[in-house]
Amino acid sequence: MVLEIVVANSFTSVQPACHDDESSALMQFKDSFAIHKSASLCDPKVLQWKSHGVNSSNCCLWNGVQCDGKTGHVIGLDLSSSCLFGSTNSNSTLFNLVHLQSLNLADNDFNSSEIPVAGEFPSGVFQLPNLRILDVSSNGNLKGYIPDFHHKSPLKELKLGGNNQLHGRVPQSLSNLMNLETLYLHSNKLNGALEFDMFFRMKSLAYLDLGRNNLSLLFSKGNKNATSSKFKLLALESCNLSEFPYFIRHQNELERLSLAKNQICCEIPKWMWKTSIDTLVSFSIEDNLLTGFLPVALPWVNLLTFGVSFNRLQGTLPIPPPSIVFYNVSNNLLSGEVPIMFCNLSSPYNLDLSNNTLDGNIPECLGNLSSTLYVLNLRNNFFKGIIPKICNNKASNLRIIDLSYNKLQGQLPRTLSNCKMLEGIVVSNNQLSDVFPSWLGSLPVLKLLILQHNGFYGVIEKPKGYIGFPELRVLDISFNNFTGELPSHYVSSWNAMKAIDPHPFTYLGVIFNFTIPKTALYQDKIRFAITITTKGVNRYYGAIQDIFAFIDMSSNKFEGEISTLFGNLTSLRSLNLSNNMLTGCIPSSLGNLTELESLDLSQNNLSGEIPQQLKQLMFLASFNVSYNKLTGPIPQGNQFSAFKSSSFEGNPGLCGDLLFKKCGDLEPSSLPPSAFEENDDLESMFKLDWKFVLVGFVSGLVVGVALGDMVIIRRHGWLVKMQCKRRRRRRYQRN
Repeated sequence: MVLEIVVANSFTSVQPACHDDESSALMQFKDSFAIHKSASLCDPKVLQWKSHGVNSSNCCLWNGVQCDGKTGHVIGLDLSSSCLFGSTNSNSTLFNLVHLQSLNLADNDFNSSEIPVAGEFPSGVFQLPNLRILDVSSNGNLKGYIPDFHHKSPLKELKLGGNNQLHGRVPQSLSNLMNLETLYLHSNKLNGALEFDMFFRMKSLAYLDLGRNNLSLLFSKGNKNATSSKFKLLALESCNLSEFPYFIRHQNELERLSLAKNQICCEIPKWMWKTSIDTLVSFSIEDNLLTGFLPVALPWVNLLTFGVSFNRLQGTLPIPPPSIVFYNVSNNLLSGEVPIMFCNLSSPYNLDLSNNTLDGNIPECLGNLSSTLYVLNLRNNFFKGIIPKICNNKASNLRIIDLSYNKLQGQLPRTLSNCKMLEGIVVSNNQLSDVFPSWLGSLPVLKLLILQHNGFYGVIEKPKGYIGFPELRVLDISFNNFTGELPSHYVSSWNAMKAIDPHPFTYLGVIFNFTIPKTALYQDKIRFAITITTKGVNRYYGAIQDIFAFIDMSSNKFEGEISTLFGNLTSLRSLNLSNNMLTGCIPSSLGNLTELESLDLSQNNLSGEIPQQLKQLMFLASFNVSYNKLTGPIPQGNQFSAFKSSSFEGNPGLCGDLLFKKCGDLEPSSLPPSAFEENDDLESMFKLDWKFVLVGFVSGLVVGVALGDMVIIRRHGWLVKMQCKRRRRRRYQRN
């Protein structure tokens, strides 16, 4: 046997060593910052930087550092989202890196650590002779102004946008950056008039974002350079425009165009529908003053996002190409039916037709789009007929469905139980007729269930075989025909209403991402919106904080007592059980709801006293127990002194400073509890009361009857109070 050994040639590339002066400059730059790991996602790359140890002194091996493969000079520095807290001044060792070509400091927290230049924009960075890419976007406390440019620069990308605090004017000398291809200045505090012609002189400029500042753009007509400029991105939101910029007519390579949040009036020019037919993927003219009609079909064959909401546009729905992902025509005057061609959409994420005058039936095929659709919003139109079978295919991405304020009839489609990702169902203000959808309780992430103002009916039965609605935070079943006892058997499973401040700075909503070709990842955030009735007034919430918990079971035919279990829902902000037929006492356990801001128990048959424990509700701003059978004194002090007398009217047995009826100084007589537990003792009490009436005939009718009335009222109040205690004791033993 012959053993054959084969030796393969190997080639090893050796990373050149970092220059000592550049390594030292980087370490000093690192030491000038603190590392703040905030709630946002960040990666503190500089923590890996070391000046001692095996291979650690070679800065070319450090996270975020790129060196030239031949010379070893630092040519790239990417410290985006690195938790950096502090500021960079003109003496920073960063500016010693003269070979630096790319610098990314985006998404940090450059802040006030040095005076007097605390958090100021490091204008010296533009003196780096080889810098081609600079990104300091999304630094919320970065202040200062954009410097003048009177020297040659190889700069190609300049990104200063994304919620910075840059102020002042945009210098005309920016046009000296003749190599600039990308300029992002959006979401700052830049102001003043700006002649747009300067950008036509920048022959390489293709991506321009000036939006969300306080600029006023000025356009001169007949500029010859306007026809030769080839923009791919043009974002001019909030730039005080009153008409479509005419030069856009000559743009045939546009990929993204946004003119949202201006004062553009009248009709969309016809030439717009012939612009960049093959290249445009994103079109936004939301929040303007546009009137007139949209085309029957959108002309852009590769369009992904189309937003024209909050205008005054008329006509029928324009048919999007099959490629559409985001389609928002809400808050216009569009009419007619949904064209059947919407069934041809290949992968829509958001379909928002809300707040128009659309009518007809909802196409059955829309239910088949749930495999890709995240949001379906048909709110406030005139749709009729039944709700189609949504999530008929069990593979569903649907997060929120809002069909409220229409004329829909019939039942909720049982296929909704297949929507395992569903977080919100809003079908209020329709003509639906169905029993309570307990079968939706199995949805693992359902947070909102709004059935208000419909014809739902019957007893809400105890859930069978599964936990009911574990993530529910908003439940509104008001103005229906529910009967029987309150569905307190669900309370123990409403775990999301028991946690206080889980995510104090987040909102209920949907975030979805998709990629626009040749550009970065596109992210869209849609917050849930609902209308809630408080104090008899509809209040619209355009955003709902994650900590918000709300229950409205008012205006039904519920009867029986309020369970003490409601006191376990400690994150409740609002509880409305008004206009039912509830009896018994107000549970003292409601005093545990320390986050409660609104409590409405009015127009029921509740008896007993208002629990003193409710004085613990320091955030309670709205309180109503009017038109019940409550007795005794109104609690005094804290927020109760601020409530109006109307909150207590219709309760003849109540007394207190807020009412004309004062409680007086006398307290109810103390009798042993056994006096209220045996029928014989009750009979003896009533015999005693009649003795006082008899005194009236012997010693004087007026005095005797007055004494008798006083004792009857006080003993009746005490009797109800003791009965309430006994009921609580029985409920406690039962639970």
